[in-house]
Amino acid sequence: MGKQTMLGTKAFSGFSVDDLSRAKQFYGGTLGLEVTENKEMKTLMLHLGTGGRVLVYAKGPTHAPASYTVLNFPVEDIDTAVDELVSRGVRFQKYEGFGQDEKGIARGGGPLIAWFTDPAGNILSVLQDK
Repeated sequence: MGKQTMLGTKAFSGFSVDDLSRAKQFYGGTLGLEVTENKEMKTLMLHLGTGGRVLVYAKGPTHAPASYTVLNFPVEDIDTAVDELVSRGVRFQKYEGFGQDEKGIARGGGPLIAWFTDPAGNILSVLQDK
């Protein structure tokens, strides 16, 4: 048995947004995630179905969206997930060189994946293992 360290299973990730109220509406309303807010700290906590958590913090006008995918959502059926998100107002991104179809789904090599952004411009995805 190794000795106990401060590192363990309670770790979580985080990223910034420019507008906390828009983020709360998007993650809670549009995506349907459980979201709790700490108004004093100007943060949101996204509670994921697997018991995971992601911290979202307000950075205001100095916010710069991440240039990489900050959050991936595994799904059973990517076509259904994309259609559902589109019906909720989500717009999928197309990136050069990924061979995406008309829905924005990359279907070549690796998992099926489609990218979209939150209101702050951070990149998210839905993905389905083949």
